[in-house]
Amino acid sequence: MPDEILSAPVAPVMSQTRVHHGYTLVDPYAWLQNKADPAVIAYLEAENAYARARLQHTQALQEQIFDELRSRVKEDDSTVPQPSGHYFYYWRTEEDKQYRIFCRKQGSLDAPEEVLIDENVLAEGMPYCRVSVFEPSPDHTLLAYSVDTTGAWVFDLYIKDLRTGKLITGAIPNTAWGVAWASDCRTLFYTIFDEAHRPYQLHRHTIGRNPDGDSLVYHEPDDAFSLKITRTPSGAFLLLTLASQSTSEVRYLAADQPQGNFQVIHPRQHWMEYYVEHHGDRFLIRSNEQAENFKVMEAPVANPAKSQWREIIPHRADTLIEDVRAFRDHLVVFERSEGLERIRISAPDGRTSVGYVPFPEPVYTFQTSIGSIQLNREFNTTVLRFLYSSLVTPESTIDYDMLTGTWDVKKQQEIPSGYDAAQYEAQRLHATAADGTSIPISLVYRKGLQRDGRNPTLLYGYGSYGYSMDPGFDARRISLLDRGFVYAIAHIRGGSELGRVWYEQGRLLHKKNSFTDFIACAEHLIAAGYTLPDKLAILGGSAGGLLVSAVANLRPELFKAVVAVVPFTNVVTAMLMPELPLTVPEYEQWGNPADPAAFDYMLSYSPYDNVEAKAYPHMLVIAGLHDLQVPYWDPAKWVAKLRTQKTDDNQLLLVTNMAAGHSGASGRYDHLREDAQIYAFLIDTLGARTEPG
Repeated sequence: MPDEILSAPVAPVMSQTRVHHGYTLVDPYAWLQNKADPAVIAYLEAENAYARARLQHTQALQEQIFDELRSRVKEDDSTVPQPSGHYFYYWRTEEDKQYRIFCRKQGSLDAPEEVLIDENVLAEGMPYCRVSVFEPSPDHTLLAYSVDTTGAWVFDLYIKDLRTGKLITGAIPNTAWGVAWASDCRTLFYTIFDEAHRPYQLHRHTIGRNPDGDSLVYHEPDDAFSLKITRTPSGAFLLLTLASQSTSEVRYLAADQPQGNFQVIHPRQHWMEYYVEHHGDRFLIRSNEQAENFKVMEAPVANPAKSQWREIIPHRADTLIEDVRAFRDHLVVFERSEGLERIRISAPDGRTSVGYVPFPEPVYTFQTSIGSIQLNREFNTTVLRFLYSSLVTPESTIDYDMLTGTWDVKKQQEIPSGYDAAQYEAQRLHATAADGTSIPISLVYRKGLQRDGRNPTLLYGYGSYGYSMDPGFDARRISLLDRGFVYAIAHIRGGSELGRVWYEQGRLLHKKNSFTDFIACAEHLIAAGYTLPDKLAILGGSAGGLLVSAVANLRPELFKAVVAVVPFTNVVTAMLMPELPLTVPEYEQWGNPADPAAFDYMLSYSPYDNVEAKAYPHMLVIAGLHDLQVPYWDPAKWVAKLRTQKTDDNQLLLVTNMAAGHSGASGRYDHLREDAQIYAFLIDTLGARTEPG
C-alpha cells in the first residue's frame, strides 16, 4: 500500500463565519457541503482509500465474517403468502441474486405463481435499487409500485396492468412513500416531495391519462407538516394525515367518491395529535389530548366533529397506546407497558371481550409490517398476523386467531449454517441515570460468559423521535456473540419504551438525558463486571449517531471504539439551514434556533461544535453520498474536524458509500459486506478473538 495512503487525508480549512444570537460560529469545513465541487468528491475518495488501507490487515477477517453472515441467510427463501382478496401475495429470493422477486398466486397456495416484479431485473445497471410502495388495486388488476435507484428515498411511481404485464403509467417522479387506490380501481392518490424532501402535495391520477395532467388535491403550506395518504382496512375511506412532530390533522374522503373533496375531522390544534381508523358507522380516534399516553375515542362517520368524540378506551398512566387496527369483528390495540409491547384484542366496541395475546418469553418484540408492506390486508378475518422474535429466538411468522386465541407458527426464520438458541442467554438489567431514573438495558451473550470485566461488549442506542429499540433477533449478531461479545441495547430516554413521558424527557431542552442515560448504561455494564472501558464499543446510526458522537465528546475515556453510521453531528448547522430535508419539521425535536434558549442548548451538545483537543476512541464513521436524511457532509465535516483536534493515535476512518444513501447498500450481499467491515473493525480494535467458538 503506498505510504501516502497510510497518511490520513487532511481537509483544507476554508472557514465560513456567521453570527447568531451573539455567538460567532466559525465552520472551517463548510466547503465540504458543495457536492458539485470535484474537490469534495476527491476528498471523499481519498478518505475511502485511506480507510481501505488502514483496514487492509482485517481483509481476511472481513471475508471470513462475510462468509459467516451469508451462511446464515437462506438464499432460496420466501415470505409467508399474505391473503388479500382472492390472491396470496409474497416475495421470494433466489440463490446468488441480490434482490427480491414479488409474486402472487390466485385462489390457493397450490395455484401457479405469477411474478409481478423482479427487483433483480429493475436493478440491472443500477448501483442501487429498492422497491418501496407495493399496492395492488382493490380488484387486483393493477399494481402501483415505486422504485428508488439512488438511495435518497425519492421514488419513481409506476402502475402496471397485471392482466397484460405491461406498464400503463410511469415513471411519475419525486413521489413519497404512500399511495391509496379509490374503489373504482381507476383513481390513485399519491404524494410528492418538495425541495426539502417533505411530502407536501397530494395528487390524483386517473388510469389512462398523462400524469402531467394529474390534479393537485391538497397543498400543505406549513413546512413543519408532512402528508400521508392511506386507505382504511375497511376499504371505505381514504385518509389524508397531516402531521408535524407534535401536531396532526386528519381529512377523509369516501373511497367510492374519488372526485370529491377531503373533509377535516378536527382542525389542527397545536401540541395535539390524533390518528384515525374506520369501523362501520364510526371513526376510531387515537388522541393524546389530555392523555399523554393516548386514549381511544369514537365518533360517528355522519358527523365526526370533535364535539361528537366519545371515549371507549381511557388514558392509562402506565400504558402507551401506539396504534389501533380495526377488523370486522375485532378491535386490535397495540400497546406498550413496562417496556414491553402488548396486543390488546376486544370486540369492535373496544370495551367487551377484552384479552391480550400471550407471548412465550418474558422479553420479546413483534411487528405487523415488513418495511412499508403491511402484513394484515384483510378486514373480514379473525386472523392477526405478526412477526415475533426475541434476542435469542429467530423471527417467526405468527397467525393468531382472535376468535379462538390460538397461536399458529406459519414459519420460523431458518439459519442454514445452524443455530441453537439454548446456547445463548438474554437478560434485562437496569442502570441508574444521573437524576436517579432507572434505565432498562437488554443484553444477550453466549452462555457460560464470565463476568470478569474482560468481555468485548457492543452497546447500541438510539433515543430519538419516540422510536423504541426493541429486543429482536438478528442472525448477523451471532458472529459477535460466538467471539465472546456481549451485545446490549440501552433503552434510553428519547424513545417510548416506558411511555410518552420517556420520549418527552429525551427531546428539545431535555435532549441531554439521552446522552447521560447512555453513559449510565455503559458504566453499569462495567460496574457489573461484563466489560471494561478498553473492551467497550458503542454503535448508533442517524440520530443514534448523534448519540454516540455526543457521548464521545462527553466521556471519550469510557469507550475503546465508536461506530457512527450516517451520524447526525452538525446539529446547529442543520437547524440553521431550513432548506435542508427534515430541518423545519424537526424544530420540534431538537429546537428552533430562532429561540435563544433552544439555540444555546443545541450548541452546548452539538457534536461537531464541541470537538476538543483531547484523546478520542477508535472511530469508524459511515456516510452515504446520496443521503438526504443526514447529508454526506455531516459526518465528513465531523471527521475532518476530529483529525485536526484529537490528540491520540487511534484510528479515525470515514467510509462513504458513493452509490447509496441513508440505508447503505441495497443488495443483500453488498449490505452484508458493509456489516462484515464493521464487525471486523470491532473485533480488531477490542482485541476480541478472531475465530468463533
